[in-house]
Amino acid sequence: MKIDLHCHTYYSNDALSSPYDVIKEVLKKGLNGIAITDHDTISGWKDAIKAADELNAFVILGEEVKSNEGDILGLFLKEEIKMKGCSPVQIINEIHRQEGLAIIPHPFHKSEGFKGNIRDYLNILDGIEVYNARRPLTYPDKKAFDIAQKNNLIMTAGSDCHIDKACGYAYVECEAKNLNEFKRKLIKRENKIKGKKSPYIYILSPTIKKLRNLF
Repeated sequence: MKIDLHCHTYYSNDALSSPYDVIKEVLKKGLNGIAITDHDTISGWKDAIKAADELNAFVILGEEVKSNEGDILGLFLKEEIKMKGCSPVQIINEIHRQEGLAIIPHPFHKSEGFKGNIRDYLNILDGIEVYNARRPLTYPDKKAFDIAQKNNLIMTAGSDCHIDKACGYAYVECEAKNLNEFKRKLIKRENKIKGKKSPYIYILSPTIKKLRNLF
């Protein structure tokens, strides 16, 4: 099973495409589904579930939540994370209360990186995103990989797409028949990181959406 674990739809304030179009694109690229991880909202979950059913795809319900030290991805969630802007500990504990996985995305990419010290949270953190297809530099990904490897953290990858054409460039692959198995494989570290950097032009997608919001 191949899943892009970091996808945004137009329910994020800086993304452009519908859940249907995002899922359709990853299927076109040979993946099996996505994690929908819109910024500080789960408004797209209903549409994503419907689209996944229509397209025979898998969808992991998630959210990219802003803490007071940076973004945290919650995967396999059951409801919205209400405590935006709170400490990483509070947000991670809430993700765990929902039996979800807490992942730090793009931790060392300067403009969107984690502002706190990841080492302060190693005892409660589940994983780190070690490959982000939207950010062009590879050094930050390698640094994340090294920390994940040394501390036996789950390694994830995602396109961090903000427009459908950018989706599916990076993903996690493992032997699984359903999402419960996929989650277990992640927890056991029995997954592979696959993909490549998306075309540089797609890094502009959030800027385009924000400009549209002004008019």
